[in-house]
Amino acid sequence: MSKQLPDVQADRPDVSVGLNRVGVTGVEKLVKLDREADRPIVLMAEFEVYVDLPKWRKGIDMSRNMEVVDEILEEAVAEPGERVEDICGDVAERLMEKHEYTSRAEVRMEAEYVIREDTPASGRSTQATADIIASATADEDGTREEIGCHVVGMTVCPCSQGMSEARARETLADLGVEESVAEQFLDEVPQPGHSQRGHATLTVETDGTPAVELHDLIDIARDSMSARIYNFAKRPDEDHMTYEAHADAKFVEDCVRAMAELAVEQLDVSDSAVIRMEQSNDESIHQHNAHAERVAEFGRLSEEMND
Repeated sequence: MSKQLPDVQADRPDVSVGLNRVGVTGVEKLVKLDREADRPIVLMAEFEVYVDLPKWRKGIDMSRNMEVVDEILEEAVAEPGERVEDICGDVAERLMEKHEYTSRAEVRMEAEYVIREDTPASGRSTQATADIIASATADEDGTREEIGCHVVGMTVCPCSQGMSEARARETLADLGVEESVAEQFLDEVPQPGHSQRGHATLTVETDGTPAVELHDLIDIARDSMSARIYNFAKRPDEDHMTYEAHADAKFVEDCVRAMAELAVEQLDVSDSAVIRMEQSNDESIHQHNAHAERVAEFGRLSEEMND
């Protein structure tokens, strides 16, 4: 008969300092999402799972804890759900029940989501991808859940475009084109500017389940940039994307502000909902990239836009 191994993790640590987050990362699970009158969506999701650790305990039973985490995740995803953020919330709440020494549990999930759509000019069927971001935090006050997305689009630099317009205006004047005709031409034909691949992130966090649809967040994030991009494109589609992007040149700051405007116009959430908006652009003529972000409660964001 084997002797019971000592529970070293339950000992007091040499240094009595509590830890905010201890857990596991890179936990991959298949997740099924129910859809009305359609087949479920199957996602390969990657989870991060954490609990806090009091100063009087050495560890969280990492090896055995992984078994608990795996069991909880299996139970949570065994049946198709409707919302990934609710799956995260379920796991966080079960972790609180399983760990008598913890006061906070956090679960994060990311997965690639496929969108079927038509190209903008040729109308050809294609697919786009978005990264789903979901999380939940459970503590003695309840559970907060977050849902959002990370999408890719196209932006054009207004400063670069402004210089091109100035050059075109001078050239048209040298060619003897009347000023009114030149201005009309420049209004109709956007001038070149250096373009970037843009990365937009938009999430909504609330007490309980956020009253938003993932597709709405994806649309807002994609429409906040100069133009949407598509995995497949015929020449008319390429022309459409190029024209649309140059007709709506935006700095990285403009993209975040556009995201804020669309969120306030289109989302119906509580004033206390926290909106996180980020934009990062891969610069094409610089070695550095550009970044901007804003995190605010929905009510504050609405007031600020209406001032």
